[in-house]
Amino acid sequence: MANLKDLRVRIRSVKSTQKITSAMKMVAASRLRRAQEAAEAARPYGVRMERMLASLAGSIPAGSGGPKLLAGTGKDKVHLLIVATSDRGLAGGFNATILRDARRYIRELESQGKTVKLLTIGRKGRDGLRRDYARLIINSVTELGRPRLSFLDAKSVGDQVTALFEAGEFDVCTLIYNKFKSAISQIVTRQQLVPFPVPVGVVAVEPVPHAPGAPAAVYEFEPDESEILEELLPRNLAIQLFTALLENVASEQGARMTAMDNATRNAGEMIDRLTITYNRTRQAVITKELIEIISGADAL
Repeated sequence: MANLKDLRVRIRSVKSTQKITSAMKMVAASRLRRAQEAAEAARPYGVRMERMLASLAGSIPAGSGGPKLLAGTGKDKVHLLIVATSDRGLAGGFNATILRDARRYIRELESQGKTVKLLTIGRKGRDGLRRDYARLIINSVTELGRPRLSFLDAKSVGDQVTALFEAGEFDVCTLIYNKFKSAISQIVTRQQLVPFPVPVGVVAVEPVPHAPGAPAAVYEFEPDESEILEELLPRNLAIQLFTALLENVASEQGARMTAMDNATRNAGEMIDRLTITYNRTRQAVITKELIEIISGADAL
């Protein structure tokens, strides 16, 4: 059984830890509100951008090619995976779920004979994948968006991806990140960035309401669709990265708040158990001393 001094030291240590986790929970809750608002505000723009590009891509005649970011290389041999994690830990299973899905996807691709390359965002992703897949990592970005994530941060990553694609370094690029659902729930998401995925059965132009029986609207583009896509596809790449990274930031803060809340409650329960043990041990020591005093008095 531990002595009283050891128990007092342990109780003080757990109380200090509880203060730290409680403070981290409050900080994460404050940051979560801002991050959630930013992620929710960016979603409509990103979705609308994808719909518009899909509409433009659907209006290009089949076999006419189009921008390389849309048409791709015509091959499916080399895959670039962008694994977006955080730079800091103490966020529950936030990073672990992303890394688990990334490892699973790497194994799937390699089992199909594909070549895999990795671009990691965040120190935790770099360190987690370096143990088993160091040979696949071609670049790593850390401390992105400190103190606050901006569009220029996402654009810098998008420019790297575009440069790699133009240099023929990969055929398909996929982003793996956590999409924010709630403070206690995040969804691991795989999103193909390059080539731009055109939904099957996409309408060439978005329908415009018109009177029954009236002819459908006919659109003419100036400049033509290919030139518009040539300009917008790199911008869309940065926008989709920015939207995903905002989702990741909100997911990280939500996971950290939940983890620190659980840690604070666990620390409280441990303090209660240690206090009970301390009181029982102290009572046993006092009882033993009283017995020794009484026994000594009787011996006299």
